[in-house]
Amino acid sequence: MNKTMILLAIGLNLALGGCSQKDPIKIGFIGGLTDRNSDNGQSGLNGVILAVEQFNRQGGREGQMVELVTKDDAQNPATAQQSSRELVAAKVEAVIGPFTSGMAKVIVPITAQNGIFQVSPTITSMDFYGKDDNLFRINRTTRDYAEDYASVLMSQGLRRTAVAYDTRNLNFTASWLKEFRAAEQAAGQSLAAEIAYESGDSTDFGQVISQMLASKPDNLVFISGALDVARLAQQARKQAPKLPIAAAEWAATEQLVELGGEVVEGLLIVQNYDRDDQSERYRDFADAFYKRFQRQPGYSTVAAYDATTVVLTALKNRKRGETLKQAALRSGPYQGLQQSITFDANGDTRRQAFFTTIQNGRYVKLQD
Repeated sequence: MNKTMILLAIGLNLALGGCSQKDPIKIGFIGGLTDRNSDNGQSGLNGVILAVEQFNRQGGREGQMVELVTKDDAQNPATAQQSSRELVAAKVEAVIGPFTSGMAKVIVPITAQNGIFQVSPTITSMDFYGKDDNLFRINRTTRDYAEDYASVLMSQGLRRTAVAYDTRNLNFTASWLKEFRAAEQAAGQSLAAEIAYESGDSTDFGQVISQMLASKPDNLVFISGALDVARLAQQARKQAPKLPIAAAEWAATEQLVELGGEVVEGLLIVQNYDRDDQSERYRDFADAFYKRFQRQPGYSTVAAYDATTVVLTALKNRKRGETLKQAALRSGPYQGLQQSITFDANGDTRRQAFFTTIQNGRYVKLQD
């Protein structure tokens, strides 16, 4: 090969190299995709997938696509630790998740130690509030929710509340219970009973309800996931069919209505998004989601889509030498699907919420 041909070959290789695609930007997802409360995690994952696919179709970050690395925490501490380490090893730029405060207690220290920016769509425990770390949260706090529940129940004339709470997600349930108890006490009330149980296939939900009823309450509150709330409601309807029941926001999924059927009719529960939103922005999203997954979005879907919007916007706007957290703080406020999202310096935000009851298999807003 003569000198001219060698130079042409080198030039061709450089040209082809210049046309090659950029390496993708990796972001991680972690949530409960198996085990008892997988409805939130799977619904959330679908929201993340849709947001990433739309971002890539619009050209990504200057032609650089986003690759989603998905991990299951299985609502198990050991699995959560292993999955977190795998995300670190994959060199993800950010993580979306987890979806329960109990898993966040395990996962966040690992991602934080490795400087990974993280946005949780749904965790609410006060343990993560007001801390200058790499964790941002889309949701309100257990204090916000519990105080609202206490106010609504008292406005309905309910004064003796018996509470059951699942110890498998203790970081959340204990925080919620603590704030609810404080709100009741501030109004001169006290809880009739606090019944702890560990969720599992062999859990005797009838016994849990019997223990709650022994305190002669005028209403029951369940701090549990959707599957357990459906089973607790079933036992409550058998033992005290006319007693009002309510559940913490953790259970506010489509699975609750599907599994509970008639026994969850009339149940009081808060929502942080509006299922009946007719705005063009939300309808476009809901239509795209249904086309992609053949189902309607749930609250964790909306929150996860918004969390992904935060991450992708920060990635797109990040300047040279800037951390993703710095870019995220600088890039706000964000337009979520239904609400504007503004973070304080610690990555905490406020989110509008409203109460619903289940009527004819649908979540229906309480009238003011």
